[in-house]
Amino acid sequence: MNIYQQISEAQHANQECVFCVITDTKGSSPRKAGSKMLVFPDRKIFGTIGGGSIEFQAITDAIELLKQGNPTKKTYQLEQDLIMHCGGTVEVYFEPIKSTAELLIFGAGHIGRVLAKYTKDFGFRITLFDSREGIYDEFDTAAYQTVCEDYVAAIEKINFTHNTYIVILTHKHEYDETIVGFCARKPYAYLGMIGSSRKVADVKKNLLANSIATQEEIDRIDMPLGIKFNAETPEEIAISILAKLIDVKNNLLTK
Repeated sequence: MNIYQQISEAQHANQECVFCVITDTKGSSPRKAGSKMLVFPDRKIFGTIGGGSIEFQAITDAIELLKQGNPTKKTYQLEQDLIMHCGGTVEVYFEPIKSTAELLIFGAGHIGRVLAKYTKDFGFRITLFDSREGIYDEFDTAAYQTVCEDYVAAIEKINFTHNTYIVILTHKHEYDETIVGFCARKPYAYLGMIGSSRKVADVKKNLLANSIATQEEIDRIDMPLGIKFNAETPEEIAISILAKLIDVKNNLLTK
């Protein structure tokens, strides 16, 4: 399999990676211009740009660039920067290959199903999660994936990325708190939970008291979620959540 086939497979699996290619070299270097490598978030690679210190540093830089999402070019002075005796200079182009924005909606009740209906036209790949038997018989789910099982069991199977959007609005407060606790330390673009001021305060207190999340991690969570306006019906609340998701998504694209 060549590197372009590997990129195609990663895109088909909605897996993030970074395409790295040496664009120029001067002096002595392990590999020459045109050498290519893919870097995945877990530091696994496909291909090589030379091994050793330069490859280690390029992998580290690629993973950091994946969070930012913008292509860039870096120049490495092999002896000065990386203590490699080759002594040459290598220029590497990095192009992040982002996954499709993945929206995970926990809770397929009135708000969850309306939110799924609204967001399908805004570039999200949507999965609905609900533990209640028969919940998906109540509405059309043809446009999204659905999961009907225990929430914790479902979370353990999810591949979280920096392009994952998480909305928590189940039918029980304890489920919401458990899910937000599990997701707080995962990579994500957005994590939001529905709730009253009292519920949100209790969740924040419990996450901190039980060492489930740090204060910094708690501060990243949008709760109560959505753009703040006087929304009352499931449709209006879903619009406020959708507006927040679009805002976060578009701001990340312009960084």
